[in-house]
Amino acid sequence: MVRPVAPIIPFVICTVAAVAACQPTTEGPTLNESPPASYDGVETRLLDDNLVNFRAQMTGVATRADVDAYARCAAAQYTLIRGYSFARHVRTSITEEGGVWAADAVYTISPDLPRGIQTLEAEVVAADCAEQGIPTV
Repeated sequence: MVRPVAPIIPFVICTVAAVAACQPTTEGPTLNESPPASYDGVETRLLDDNLVNFRAQMTGVATRADVDAYARCAAAQYTLIRGYSFARHVRTSITEEGGVWAADAVYTISPDLPRGIQTLEAEVVAADCAEQGIPTV
């Protein structure tokens, strides 16, 4: 038995129209239009002989991990500038307000590997930062 084709035509037209309505439009912002992550600077304060505070700030498409890495890179470079080889992470507080990410980090710096589990070898970290395009102090 041959079925008539005509009843299927309205169904096909409705389906095509529904799919076309779901296609993206050029209205409104897209991910490609979002500003790229911007490294907005690091403020460095010496709290004691070997205790340093880093306040890093980023805007654009940045994340908690991005601003944390930015502060860590600043700590690594500062450690090298002071003539030391190692740093130990003490704490980092990260906030985001209105698209502005801020990290308030404290590190100890030393010529020898400090005790603790959150230590970094400054030369290795600074080289990794350069490779990833993350600016340092």
